[in-house]
Amino acid sequence: MTHSAAHDQTPGGHGAAPGDATPAVTEAAGRAFAGMFRMLKLARPDRPIHPQGIGLAGHLARTGSTGATSGLEWLDTPGADPVRARFSRSVGLPQQLPDILGLALRVTPSPDGITDVLFASTGWRLPGRFLLQPKLDVASATFTTLMPYRGSKGPVLLGLRTSELPAGPLTSGEWVLHLYWAKPTGPWHECGELRLRAEPEPADTPLRFNPLENQPPGAQTYAWTRRLREHSYRAAQRPAPPAVAPSASASSATASSPPAGHTPGGTSLAATERNTMSTVSQLFNSPAADVWRVIADGWLYSGWVVGTSRIRAVDDRWPEAGARLHHSVGGWPLVIDDSSQVTAVEPGRRLEVVARGWPMGEAKVVITLEDRGGQCQVTISEDAVRGPGKMVPKFLRDPLIAVRNRETLRRLELMAAGGAGK
Repeated sequence: MTHSAAHDQTPGGHGAAPGDATPAVTEAAGRAFAGMFRMLKLARPDRPIHPQGIGLAGHLARTGSTGATSGLEWLDTPGADPVRARFSRSVGLPQQLPDILGLALRVTPSPDGITDVLFASTGWRLPGRFLLQPKLDVASATFTTLMPYRGSKGPVLLGLRTSELPAGPLTSGEWVLHLYWAKPTGPWHECGELRLRAEPEPADTPLRFNPLENQPPGAQTYAWTRRLREHSYRAAQRPAPPAVAPSASASSATASSPPAGHTPGGTSLAATERNTMSTVSQLFNSPAADVWRVIADGWLYSGWVVGTSRIRAVDDRWPEAGARLHHSVGGWPLVIDDSSQVTAVEPGRRLEVVARGWPMGEAKVVITLEDRGGQCQVTISEDAVRGPGKMVPKFLRDPLIAVRNRETLRRLELMAAGGAGK
């Protein structure tokens, strides 16, 4: 779409828009948002926000305008359009926590054209319709485009409100929403009905939506909204760099790695972990057997794992693969109960655990022991694998993990030297 001076007019189409009096400000803000998206892609190479979604399909019945008109040809004319959509949670928090909800629509008003419209959970009245609002589920949410389109009669905001929901999960039936338009400070006018159902497997959709390029017929984008959003869309949809993009060969190598602490070529697994995870190492003045006795006693974890405040239960099979350790993190009264599970083990030499601590998320932790006679080199490698913690850019989270794990190693060494363990 070409840029023109008309894009920089006021909502009514007369003169310079207040926000465009300082285009450098919106341009700088847009580039700052893009920088944030590039950092998020280090943790989420495919989709930095809205990482998981539900693919939906259905149709939009446009009733047209019976009184006031929006100034958007598409909205003001009755008709029916096929729709594909994606519902998602912006941050990707667990379902039991509020999150910014998003609904992206791809409407096909004509065989040779598509329209992408992005909605987010906001308030409905002023000023809430311009403010993102976290919600637990769609039943209590209202959605708007947050930023207006430019029509022949000035700015137009679009909104959606749920009228019917499936009795079960969103994927179990039809989701019905009413479509509205409004001037930024005016009342809402109903102009259509949207009906959606979950698509067949796979549950998510590969569609990537771009509302700046795929606009409704008769609509334009204000230059200030384009400057705010364009750089972010490019950053979010740019292919991930090879350093962070998962590869089939890497996954295959991980799956086929021998459990003996060394790769087929003789490289230490601890060294391999250092390439991708925050890694700290310390030489203990205790033999590996003494250190492993502490690790193998699940009831001792609150004594050396920083952040663990208490142990509630330990599976009898600990530390065998699949065994769980039920712990709590945090200080009273802000204590969170969760668990960790062994995913791989080589007794006396290596332990791999997925440690859970929601709402912060989950982390992969690998502890490696290298026996050196009366001494032992102990290495801890760790990184976030799921949840909000993974959204923290790697160059920020790695030092934080390292500081905590250095103290963890100091505590572990003291307990091993003191003869703790079964």
